[in-house]
Amino acid sequence: MVAMINQLNLMTWQAFKSKLEENPDLHLQFQYEAGKFVDRSFHITEIKQAPIVSVDCGGVMNSWTEVIVQLWEPPVSETERSMQVSKALKIVNLVEKSLPLNPNAVVKIEFGNSKFDTRQMYPGELFPEGDSFIVNLVPDFTQCKALTRDQSCGTGPAAASCCAPAPEKEELEVAGADGAACKPGSGCC
Repeated sequence: MVAMINQLNLMTWQAFKSKLEENPDLHLQFQYEAGKFVDRSFHITEIKQAPIVSVDCGGVMNSWTEVIVQLWEPPVSETERSMQVSKALKIVNLVEKSLPLNPNAVVKIEFGNSKFDTRQMYPGELFPEGDSFIVNLVPDFTQCKALTRDQSCGTGPAAASCCAPAPEKEELEVAGADGAACKPGSGCC
């Protein structure tokens, strides 16, 4: 599964945290749509670590871990500036004292407000801009894992590799259904 994560260029917890550590004095901002930012009064309400185990449409078991950073906007803006990255890192360090976070886990940011349904998004581009550190969020997506294994996703000539109905099994006929051909002790079984 790690190979699939790398193919999709999803950010690991270690890479995300390292980017934050490189910019401790900047103000942390999350952009969830073009030109739309999480309110500067946001709180990091929790950091979750979620082990995922799944079986895909090709019958292959997959497993990976996600670290989900949950953001909350208070109903009324409370501050002039967003928190500094150093404050976010203090929260991370507090969490990691109780819950060691998998450095290879996929990072997701969970956020929603009254105009944007709550969802989990991936950190995309991360960059400093003036005195802010911007985390551009990109939508989560669905995928067919069979395609990452160079198999079909139920379309085209290779459709039988996944998502296709299982072939019907032949029904076996019972030899000597009248019971005369094979009886306990007869040696035929």
